[in-house]
Amino acid sequence: MTQEIDLIVKSEFTRDYRDGYPLISKESILNWDDVKEEGSVINLVDEKGKFILKAYHGVQNKGYGWALSTNIDEKIDTLFFTKKIKSALEYRKDYYSDESTTAFRVFNGEGDGIGGLTIDYFDGFYLLTWYSLGIYKFKSSILEALKNSVEYKGIYQKKRFDSKGKYLGDENDFICGDEAQAPILVKENGINFAIYLDDGAMVGLFLDQRDVRKTIRDKYAKGKSILNTFSYTGAFSVAAALGGSTKTTSVDLAKRSLKKTSQQFEVNNIDSNCQDIIVEDVFNYFKYALKKKLLFDLVVLDPPSFARSKKRTFSASKDYVNLLKEAIQITKKGGIIVASTNSANFNMMTFSDFIAKAFKELNGKYEIKERFSLPKDFRVLKKFQEGNYLKVVFIKRVK
Repeated sequence: MTQEIDLIVKSEFTRDYRDGYPLISKESILNWDDVKEEGSVINLVDEKGKFILKAYHGVQNKGYGWALSTNIDEKIDTLFFTKKIKSALEYRKDYYSDESTTAFRVFNGEGDGIGGLTIDYFDGFYLLTWYSLGIYKFKSSILEALKNSVEYKGIYQKKRFDSKGKYLGDENDFICGDEAQAPILVKENGINFAIYLDDGAMVGLFLDQRDVRKTIRDKYAKGKSILNTFSYTGAFSVAAALGGSTKTTSVDLAKRSLKKTSQQFEVNNIDSNCQDIIVEDVFNYFKYALKKKLLFDLVVLDPPSFARSKKRTFSASKDYVNLLKEAIQITKKGGIIVASTNSANFNMMTFSDFIAKAFKELNGKYEIKERFSLPKDFRVLKKFQEGNYLKVVFIKRVK
């Protein structure tokens, strides 16, 4: 990994890279075949041989590498990663002093200068997630940099770079320090959540929805009936219940959702038997609710950007309009739909068009109450707005 490779950028792409665009594309390079393995440090130069930036090769989604530095003499070593991590920690120092929230992101990929790597904090434990084999090859230096920068109870990892989209966890995701109990309890704006650091690809909570959950709890839940679709471990439902909802209904196809959601209620001293937790295909539940003439005051739609079951395939970019139409029909007039997507394939403007189309096709009327994107700790690079993937809209059904 010490040998650096010069790659020549096609003239039509040089301006983007000089302006700070961080994702390296294969089609932008004239001599890509010179790169033999992921983890290689590469120097991008223009067709006259003038240096543009230093990067590394790592295959992630549509990209083939990430920019690291505009300094030709920069060494990509432990000191480099230490500077990046310490800068990221300084940006988030206020989170560490907030006793009501003990789970947040401390390093967000290209937003903090190293694409392909995230680091999350869970009450003294740190979780590194590697999104390409390329960045994983810097593991020892990055791990040393993290140890140099923080006090920790323990450090864990997730490997998410299999080309087939499968989780590549080892038998044990634990790296060093003390092993966490299972689960550990963390707080988010005073809400308790049970977190598993060594139980598959996900831990039980999506940290990027923190502000949305707080808004539901504080502004929309009191005295309302809640339907939480694609509910995962029921985090939105817990927030709504703590906000005074009359009842929550959580629907998810995964069998594990029943036990996991019940647990999230119980760690907040809420009787899960007083809530509805349903293991079912969300689209089948929509049909059931429509047939039974069930109506809800607030419906949460937070589907995966892409999902496949035995009977259907869902793609946010293709199917969100129809999903919204299903939700509109079981939302009371004057009720709220919380429409959310983590798809990076379209922006907020396109998402707003989906909403308009869904209501138009049902001859309905709506009002946008508020919008959310990623919270502060999910730092986004201005030159890479694709990284600001989260789009959440609170929609009031007028008609």
